[in-house]
Amino acid sequence: MQSGPTPLNWVSLIVLGLIWGASFMAVGIALNSVGPFTVAAIRLGLGAVVLLIVAYAMGRRLPKGRVWLYIIGMGVFTNALPFSLLGWAQQVVPSAFAGVSMAIVPLFVLPLAFLFVPGEKMPPRKIIGFGIGFIGVAILIGIQDINNALAAGDLLPKLACVASAVCYAIGAIITRLAPPTPQIAYSAGGLLVGATISITTALIFEGMPQNIDATAASALIYLAVFPTALATILLVKVIQSAGPSFLSLVNYQVPVWSILFGVLFLGEVLPDYFLLAFGLIIAGVLISQSGKKPAKRAA
Repeated sequence: MQSGPTPLNWVSLIVLGLIWGASFMAVGIALNSVGPFTVAAIRLGLGAVVLLIVAYAMGRRLPKGRVWLYIIGMGVFTNALPFSLLGWAQQVVPSAFAGVSMAIVPLFVLPLAFLFVPGEKMPPRKIIGFGIGFIGVAILIGIQDINNALAAGDLLPKLACVASAVCYAIGAIITRLAPPTPQIAYSAGGLLVGATISITTALIFEGMPQNIDATAASALIYLAVFPTALATILLVKVIQSAGPSFLSLVNYQVPVWSILFGVLFLGEVLPDYFLLAFGLIIAGVLISQSGKKPAKRAA
């Protein structure tokens, strides 16, 4: 057993944060050339191919039996739905907003785990953390100036970002309840399900993509290969060597990187209340998760 994370674990954690944090910027770039459902379809389709090849090269095969009920659920709520919602929302909201909304995921896991995971408790610490984080979510959406948000036309896209966070939380609960399964095989199956749904949706609502420019194509390849496929492999390695508690630290990195990439490379301007909302969300997550010991999945 490792006595603690190694320097390589820390480097891997930072790389994961960078990869996932940059994905929101890449989605914003890809949307300049193709529709949001097409972005999700190409990302998931290519990502599934890459991860399936890697899984088979590692001797892992797609699971069989009732675990597919969980894989289908995970594919819908962790891949198809949130990728589509975020892509649709990012036509209006900044990529930094989409990135920060992902910090909400652990907050929504709390009540869902209490309701659906046997033995999960909701002590005062978690309730207080959820309450603080929820105030941050309300500020992030713009509830303090709801009339202005409605007039600006960005309330629904903001809610779509929050809905995507809820989807990820549901996907996390499904994965937690799933029978022990090798992580790469489980993830590859989820990508395959998500790709099937997203490709069908994209063809129905947006048709075949036309005239994808080189910049958008590069962004789509990045999305498929790095945050969708290769990050899964790196994630498994980190869990195997340092444990899931250490991996959870990446949740605090991703929003920060998404803000930096959005501001520095896309010229996004953030409202004054943005950092206040982010701070409250992170504070709520830290309070609610203090002392938490997540269970391991098979790798």
